[in-house]
Amino acid sequence: MIGETTEYRMVVHGEQRYTVPDAIQAAPGLFVFRMPADQSINCAARWRIGHHGGLAIAEAMRREDAFKGIEILVQSGIDWTQDTDTIQAAISSDAVSDLAAKLSWAWCESPGSSYMPGDVTRNGTYSDADIEAAAAEYKADGLNALQILHDMTHTVPWMGLDTDDFNEAHNRIVTAAGAN
Repeated sequence: MIGETTEYRMVVHGEQRYTVPDAIQAAPGLFVFRMPADQSINCAARWRIGHHGGLAIAEAMRREDAFKGIEILVQSGIDWTQDTDTIQAAISSDAVSDLAAKLSWAWCESPGSSYMPGDVTRNGTYSDADIEAAAAEYKADGLNALQILHDMTHTVPWMGLDTDDFNEAHNRIVTAAGAN
């Protein structure tokens, strides 16, 4: 059912299946889910758009961007309820390139394209301890609110937060750091 949380079975490394327990069916045949912590540990874009057959279509840094990507996929006119072989046979390489370009405007990229060294699976999630640590670091560096904003957009876990969550975290850090 559209909008409901459900299990999703993604294909990993060819034919292996991995069950994601809390995927959201965003449109017929299309799902949005957060990559499990033990998968793609070097990929900072933790949100995936998946086809019902298990293959990844795109990834996004933020959940809200993945849903924007879904809108683009739905508007493409492709019947995503079909199996992957049928879809691949029906669309040209030019159509695929066009769709990839449109998805990039929603900040959705090809799966695996957001490589960062180290384990970045916590991107887009934070704790009170993360707020305290960031505030202490920014205070020690003497950063103002704008400098903190800039720094946060480029570092884990902050860069993967949706807009409202990012703004809340930024405000908490600025206040705790005593920044202007």
